[in-house]
Amino acid sequence: MAQTIVWLASYPKSGNTWLRAWLTNYLQDTGTPADINALLGRPIASDGQVFDREVGVEASDLTAEEIERYRPGVYRQLAAQHTKTLFIKVHDAYTRTSAGEPLFPADVTQGAIYLMRNPLDVVVSYAQYTQSSVDTIVTQMACATAFFWAAPTRLPAQLRQRALTWSGHVCSWVDGVDFPVHVMRYEDMALHPRETLTAVIRFLGLPDDEMRLHNALTFSAFNCLQAQERTKRFAERASTAALFFRQGRIGAWREVLTAAQVHRVISDHGTVMQRFGYLTPTDDILY
Repeated sequence: MAQTIVWLASYPKSGNTWLRAWLTNYLQDTGTPADINALLGRPIASDGQVFDREVGVEASDLTAEEIERYRPGVYRQLAAQHTKTLFIKVHDAYTRTSAGEPLFPADVTQGAIYLMRNPLDVVVSYAQYTQSSVDTIVTQMACATAFFWAAPTRLPAQLRQRALTWSGHVCSWVDGVDFPVHVMRYEDMALHPRETLTAVIRFLGLPDDEMRLHNALTFSAFNCLQAQERTKRFAERASTAALFFRQGRIGAWREVLTAAQVHRVISDHGTVMQRFGYLTPTDDILY
């Protein structure tokens, strides 16, 4: 079976859409900015309509466990329909179904790009995006049984996604998969964009091209993405948000979180934060 899928995986609000803008602009190479409503990586792996179409049974007629057992087969069918690389955005943690099968099958996977972001900034961005309190998001990010899109009374546009904790989400993709994974950080996208995108395109086996690289970075800059969003509605923007591409600043948590909230995030995720350069061994916060 063809290994055509590249998973673009991340915890929500970690820069996945920005990464997709980078890749779309690099791959299209048209000399003009890629349409923000035509970025690669869609539909998301948890798209309910895709599931219904490929399975032939509506997800609303199945239990959450039954849906999960079908999902690996859905991705095999999608892979069989493509001869070129198929990029799929993912917010699920890398887990197994109740039958013990990996949710994302290695036999159709070329690899994965896992993008992470300082969890202190994730808290702030995710709270603003969902219109939730900071404390609610801090609690969710520390809950091993947390889900995204787990509607209790109705089936939303997206299927239920296992989140695990923020730390568990990171480690599930970085340590637990049976295919190549390129790990990158949001902060490096912002501070070292040229080197970071170059590493991504080399992981994907794409040709190094200086002009394509320059254009992709220019067309994916936040001011360029914001300019597009001001003239057209971004389909992925939450109805409660004024803009999807707001600021993307590193360290915004310093102006929002209380000392107690910062302490709690570090207490919950300090080990993984240290591992990936967000925290020193003496608990000094980087970024």
